[in-house]
Amino acid sequence: MSDVAQKHPPLTPEMEDPAGQQMPAEPGQPVPGQMPAMPPPVQGMGDPAEAPPETIPGMAEPMAQPSAADMLSGLPEGAAEPVAPIASPDVDWVPPDPGVSASAPHTQPISAADVRGQQLPRINIQAFCEDQNTANILNQASQDRRLSKTHVSVQMGGMDAASHYYRNAPTPNLIIIESMHKRDAMVMDVDRLASVCDAGTKVIVIGHINDVLLYRELISRGVSEYLVMPLNVSQLMESLSNLYNDPSSDPLGNVIAFVGAKGGAGASTVCHNTAWAISQGIKSDVVIADLDLPFGTAGLDFNQDPVQGIADALLSPERLDEVLLDRLLSRCSDYLSLFAAPGTLDRSYDLSAGACDTVVEVLRKNVPYIAIDLPHVWTDWSQRVLVQSDRVVITALPDLANLRNTKNLIEKLTAARPNDLAPFLVLNQVGMPKRPEISVKDFASAVDTEPMAVIEFDSQLFGTATNNGQMIEEVSPKAKSAEIFRNLALSLTDRTEAKVESKSLLAPILGKFNFKRSGK
Repeated sequence: MSDVAQKHPPLTPEMEDPAGQQMPAEPGQPVPGQMPAMPPPVQGMGDPAEAPPETIPGMAEPMAQPSAADMLSGLPEGAAEPVAPIASPDVDWVPPDPGVSASAPHTQPISAADVRGQQLPRINIQAFCEDQNTANILNQASQDRRLSKTHVSVQMGGMDAASHYYRNAPTPNLIIIESMHKRDAMVMDVDRLASVCDAGTKVIVIGHINDVLLYRELISRGVSEYLVMPLNVSQLMESLSNLYNDPSSDPLGNVIAFVGAKGGAGASTVCHNTAWAISQGIKSDVVIADLDLPFGTAGLDFNQDPVQGIADALLSPERLDEVLLDRLLSRCSDYLSLFAAPGTLDRSYDLSAGACDTVVEVLRKNVPYIAIDLPHVWTDWSQRVLVQSDRVVITALPDLANLRNTKNLIEKLTAARPNDLAPFLVLNQVGMPKRPEISVKDFASAVDTEPMAVIEFDSQLFGTATNNGQMIEEVSPKAKSAEIFRNLALSLTDRTEAKVESKSLLAPILGKFNFKRSGK
């Protein structure tokens, strides 16, 4: 809504005193950049929605608009409490009832197709809803990892509350407004909101009428997008992503984080072999980022000894660009590159979450797939890498300590990533002779997660591959574990393996028999 204020004059006059002079802001008015207190939610606001005969056939592409400056940097952290709709924009605000709380958002199973959208920049988003279900969806979306850099606040009150509030406060980068009105009333509400909107502010309108004429009318007035309820978090995240990321540009790379439930579980082995299978199976560029700087084994597993690596990028993240990245990467094959760890103890490595974010963002922009080999540590930066990754793979051994740690990791990451796929589980070294272990069925039941792969113990094969600096598929392509890594690679990249029809020895004979029966 960057030019709405200039195109359409306000429909409601400014507040004036009896003498005709514009009234100055009173001391009790809200301070710009801070949300005022509002009364508790009241149900039943707005006219009932009636769908006209002409409907929107599908979601339209949003209008390209310039990004807005960060105008509400002083906004306090944390989402504000839900507030009630305002009957009139001239009514004074009333403190909310502390006994009223929003209901918990309804969660549904997440599929791979639902995990869409890209990271949003550092912007301020303010939403004004009329229906509590819509507010719950927005609150759930505000916890998404792709909005980690944004500040989101969700209020109740719809168009009236927004118009009243922005008379005395600057508008944020993005406003999300819900309206339950019909077409004409909604257009008038948008014009009224435009009169108090700053230039450069984007607006998304959420309505309950599937009307293509209304959509066109709103877009012509500078609205960035019109969404129709019912709406889920995935659809909302995709619309938000399209506003600030060019849908026609190359997609960002997918980050797959591999972590062990316990030291020695074999997470690095699973990471390296899966990355190799991705590069060889789908012929796509893959980078292995070894974040275990003092003890990383990626260089050893691929028989590489790079002079420079990921430590140089993490210690000076501001210098990392496409040119330096190409210099620091070590090429292992046509499609696989290595961001190797130094593997030395000549200094201590104190990583920061910001440095890891910078390195991962540069990799995302240049490589389709990034396999991150995480050490078995629990720090701010390791947690952030896990939460911000597109996929998380936990490798565990079938014993009690791994069981406990796996359960804790799955619960922690599922809560921190409510709109993403749950972590994947790989059980490693299953069936080791003379070792008591928890059965696969009991392990899966205890952590409430079915293993994505079960790798049987094979000391000869894995030991040979490790000592030779080779992958399992290079040592024995027909081994069962090699097939497991290929299937794991296809699953993590949302690919399906093409089924090849087996050629029977009797096929030529049967073909001739069918040929004769057809009379040819």
